[in-house]
Amino acid sequence: MPAETELYELLGVSPNASDDDIKKAYKRKAKEHHPDKNINDPEAGQKFQEIAAAYEILSDPNTRTVYDQSGMDGLTGGGRGSGGMDAEDIFAHFFGGGGGNPMFGFDFGPSSRRGKDDSVITYDVTLEDLYNGKSVKMNMEKDVICGLCKGSGAKGNAKPKQCSTCDGKGWTPTKSRVAPGTFATSRGQCPDCKGEGQRLKEKERCKKCKGDKVVKEKTRQEIFIEKGMTDRQRIVLAGAGDQQPDIPPGDVIFVLKAAPHASFERNGNDLLSRVTLTLSEALLGFSRIILTHLDGRGVKFTSKPGKIIKPGDTIILKNEGMPIHKRPDEKGSLFVLFDVEMPTTDWWKTIDSQALEALLPPKRVDVDPQPEIVDEPDYEETDILEFGEDEDDWADDDDDDDHEGEEPECRPQ
Repeated sequence: MPAETELYELLGVSPNASDDDIKKAYKRKAKEHHPDKNINDPEAGQKFQEIAAAYEILSDPNTRTVYDQSGMDGLTGGGRGSGGMDAEDIFAHFFGGGGGNPMFGFDFGPSSRRGKDDSVITYDVTLEDLYNGKSVKMNMEKDVICGLCKGSGAKGNAKPKQCSTCDGKGWTPTKSRVAPGTFATSRGQCPDCKGEGQRLKEKERCKKCKGDKVVKEKTRQEIFIEKGMTDRQRIVLAGAGDQQPDIPPGDVIFVLKAAPHASFERNGNDLLSRVTLTLSEALLGFSRIILTHLDGRGVKFTSKPGKIIKPGDTIILKNEGMPIHKRPDEKGSLFVLFDVEMPTTDWWKTIDSQALEALLPPKRVDVDPQPEIVDEPDYEETDILEFGEDEDDWADDDDDDDHEGEEPECRPQ
């Protein structure tokens, strides 16, 4: 019976599982807990990293044997079955550096074995794209394993030698000043072997990739913007990112960025549009196309006879909003907010004002009861946005009065 079974439990397999069973379980668990599919779960990233670390250990026959015999203590040098393998060695073997995860004693940050970093690309979309859906093809460039050296980076049968700069550790100590007379020592990637602990001589490097193990390749990718997608939603092309020998390739992640629309506002699955009516339409009713929808359809509206539309009145058109993502046959609602445009002075000059006055509702009388004193102050036209601006001016004047005659305050230099 293994000393510990926690890693097996993370993958959902028994300690007697075959290598193939462990691989299948890892793929299933990684897909289930991938952060891209669990955007609202803040612990999804940590869970995904723990599953990846468990697979790294159990997929290697040597480290699996050590784990079965002595548990995590064996892997970190604390158990009898480690074979002299200390924490630095095991971490360098799996993750390429030191760290301190509270669960395993490892840092599950970016690693050279767990997988390449994902490529995140911002893609601009219109509200029409999100309403109608859109297929996009684009040319991209990514790293692929060199076909000449099969990812070894070497020419022929040449083998890399231990890096003399870092003695095969992949890192070199660096000092940084943290306070006057105080320095801290940290670890940085070895500049000569780039953290691998080994390197080839110049003449032994592959002619095609120059020893980098990968070469640039142009690819053509296609993404499909589904109906009802939202701003900042992500489209993930799994495994379509940069390649590197012996590790899974990264993903290509497109993050949608929706541009503001001139005629519509979006809130969830609902849309809002503002329509301006003439005074005649507001009073007498109308029947016309009031807007062009996001799919090019004209939306017609006929007001009810005798219904006067006031500024700010709103109607709702059910099932005319945004398509609901993954349920494109269902839609939200379209809200239409009406504004009423008043006639111009030029129009007023063309009509019989007395005849119009006879048709309109009567004017209001003075307030009741009437005040004993009546003033008629001068006025000028303004904008409501100026309301409250004078208060700031008064506040500035008060500050000046409070400090008038005071000596300037002395401040230390």
